[in-house]
Amino acid sequence: QAYDFLHLHRHHGCRLQLGGADQMGNIMSGYELVTKMTGTDVFGITVPLITSTTGDKLGKTAGNAVWLNRDKTSPFELYQFFVRQQDNIVEKYLKLFTFLPLEEIDHIMEMHAKEPEKWGPQKRLAAEVTKLVHGRGGLESAKRCTKALYYSSVEALEAMSDQELQELFRQAPSAELLLEPGMNVLDLCRKANAIPDGPSGYQKITDGGVSINGIRVTNPETVLILGQHILKNGVSLLRIGKKNYYIIKWLQL
Repeated sequence: QAYDFLHLHRHHGCRLQLGGADQMGNIMSGYELVTKMTGTDVFGITVPLITSTTGDKLGKTAGNAVWLNRDKTSPFELYQFFVRQQDNIVEKYLKLFTFLPLEEIDHIMEMHAKEPEKWGPQKRLAAEVTKLVHGRGGLESAKRCTKALYYSSVEALEAMSDQELQELFRQAPSAELLLEPGMNVLDLCRKANAIPDGPSGYQKITDGGVSINGIRVTNPETVLILGQHILKNGVSLLRIGKKNYYIIKWLQL
């Protein structure tokens, strides 16, 4: 790292290195190397490390990095990261990551002490950071995804773009299907390879283990209905159990 500083100084005129407080030794080594080799005054700045409530470093090395790039961390994921912060860290994060006046932060925390169940500071923190990084459109996207996933909002699900669906259900398999006359819930689940063949798959539905667009279905013979099982945007969100999602895109509706 010290040689990196020297190279950047010689070839790009770099005179300042910025890093976390844990990089103090490397930054000092670079400072000493550059000044000794070139005689030029260079500088180093360290900033406090951002750590979790357990004191663990946050970053790509630790495997828990939060990225500004939407392809790596979606607006929804960024929003959820901050909205889940615990009380003992949220005030610090409001001061570090937002431009809210200190007086307003104090007021937010006072209101939180009176109504902790509303998670006011966490929601404000998440909204401010998401809007700062991804703009108002990114914040609205995060809120749509939150409503669709955690509040089973059909309206939010219908308003979601293909990009938002892919971001929200990164690991979810997707399938493109043709709606055939009389097609029912059991047909959908089997065509999506979401349930096993035979009686066990049928039983999965009757036991209440299948939801379509946030609504539980228990009759495998229920015929699929446009506007209920298939949304206006030509999508169905199939959930098996608590966490297994399948995105169905309907063709030629």
